[in-house]
Amino acid sequence: MSYSLKPGVVTGDDYLTLLKSAKEGCYALPAVNAVGTNSINAVMEAAAKNKADVIIQFSNSAGQFYAGNSLIDSFEAKVIGSVSAAKHVHLLAEKYGVCVVLHTDHANKGLIPWVEALVSYSEIHYKETGAPLFTSHMLDLSAEDIDFNLSECERLLKRMAPIGMSLEIELGVTGGEEDGVGSDDDIGADNPLLYTQPEDCLRAWELLSPIGHFSLAASFGNVHGVYKPGNVKLTPEILKNSQTLVEQTCHTKPKPLDLVFHGGSGSEKSKISEAISYGVFKMNIDTDTQFAFAKAVGDYVEKNSKAFKYQIDPEDGTPYKKQYDPRKFLRLAEESMVERLDEAFEDLGSVGKSLAQ
Repeated sequence: MSYSLKPGVVTGDDYLTLLKSAKEGCYALPAVNAVGTNSINAVMEAAAKNKADVIIQFSNSAGQFYAGNSLIDSFEAKVIGSVSAAKHVHLLAEKYGVCVVLHTDHANKGLIPWVEALVSYSEIHYKETGAPLFTSHMLDLSAEDIDFNLSECERLLKRMAPIGMSLEIELGVTGGEEDGVGSDDDIGADNPLLYTQPEDCLRAWELLSPIGHFSLAASFGNVHGVYKPGNVKLTPEILKNSQTLVEQTCHTKPKPLDLVFHGGSGSEKSKISEAISYGVFKMNIDTDTQFAFAKAVGDYVEKNSKAFKYQIDPEDGTPYKKQYDPRKFLRLAEESMVERLDEAFEDLGSVGKSLAQ
């Protein structure tokens, strides 16, 4: 079945259509962390270039950076910076001719107030426009006990669902720098710390699906960042087992869980494809795009080193204004980020599959 949506930020039923198309077509959307207008615009440029829809997401620190790190009230900066970034996307997304999902990334227990504040802005936006400001938020309480994790997810989803918002939750701990988990030990797939247990996925489904839409970041050996292979075995079969348990227990359609792949940077392409076949519709990418952005700047500075030391060459009087104009190297950084995202769209099978009409 073919679907079509208007270009721009998608929320509510349109977001669910986007997910349905991805799962039926066995492809996924890259969820790219952005920190400013350069990275936001690069993501939309890459999506337009590949004729693919995309997810743009912000962390709390990205929100603060967007507002300005000099603001005294850091919490307020995290909130208004995220809102400002979202409005930037709303203003431009339609012009890029693709569908864009607006999402916020990991929010632990201490960041619940940040998410709640953003939901407040979406409630205002809903009253004014009939749609929320953000498509979805993530509540990552995987470091807490599962009872608290699910009860808070339930409480927040009850507030979000009436305005057409989705909630992403995490069960199990995705390793790596972001969550402070890492070991050289051989960790088996029955370790609940690093591998989500299917029984927990079933519990989440039974509690949350009657309330509204949620997606699930399940841990199957994936890690944030890029690390030397061998610490944790990537085991996508856990995703399959979780889908099967929910489907058979609750008599649902096949692959009822909408799954998210965290720590996508540096992952094996075969494992990415396998995860998608089990119902993954979203893969996070941050480390690789950060590096692509930074490398382009570093290469340019190295090539034009004098321009970053002198405005005018002390030996021959050559002016360097054109070389140190920030637009020069920031554009190269955007182009490098676009190039890395070309690879991501290809890996996820989403090239040419935008629903935007």
